[in-house]
Amino acid sequence: MAQIEQSSGGGKKKKGAQKKMQIHVDFTPMVDMNMLLITFFMLCTTMIKSQTLNISLPSNEKVEAAEQNKAKESEAITLILATERDSQGNVKNGPDGKPLNTIYYYEGKPVVEDADHDGLIDNSNLKVEHFIGNEGGETQGIRNILHNKNKEVLKRIEEQKTKWRNKEISEDEYQALAKKIRNDSTLTRPVVIIKATPEASWESVITALDEMQINQISRYQIDNINQVDSVLILDYLAKNRK
Repeated sequence: MAQIEQSSGGGKKKKGAQKKMQIHVDFTPMVDMNMLLITFFMLCTTMIKSQTLNISLPSNEKVEAAEQNKAKESEAITLILATERDSQGNVKNGPDGKPLNTIYYYEGKPVVEDADHDGLIDNSNLKVEHFIGNEGGETQGIRNILHNKNKEVLKRIEEQKTKWRNKEISEDEYQALAKKIRNDSTLTRPVVIIKATPEASWESVITALDEMQINQISRYQIDNINQVDSVLILDYLAKNRK
């Protein structure tokens, strides 16, 4: 509490002299109140659980030496990323403001036969898609291609997710089961090889990795573009030149 003390100053005072006052404030009750408030907030505060992103990392399953560098043609799919740029090397954006990224892809082995020697590949299996989000709950673009390649895994994971939503299993149990399903070698799972052309932006590579996460694909890798890939792209551009 505050106290006001008058100072006598000692000796005789002149007539009409102003009296001096000293104010003393006792802060002891304030300290007690602060301690009570700290205790109150400690007991009543709910700690926020840290939010983390669960990433579907590539599986580390063992592969026999005879099977290394080889995958079933029905499971293999190669994505070649490209980004349109202007004469100064800047990324071009579409009407929606998003970068103009193109995905060249082929399933299985590349076809590079030129039987009639006209400089164009006969029956090239190279196709083109784009990064497109879902619309009306339906997958589109390259996401639809990857979804169909991994539909068996996605179906089983969705069954476990439904159980988690219905509180039949805990979140930790769901994550453990989903990881087990992603790495189940008895299921039909794609092997995705991601490649980038020199013009490809980092955003396109990151978006491709996001698609691996969205489609629960565990077997994928980033590789360098080779001469065969370049020939396939040049052949496609020559055939579809406007």
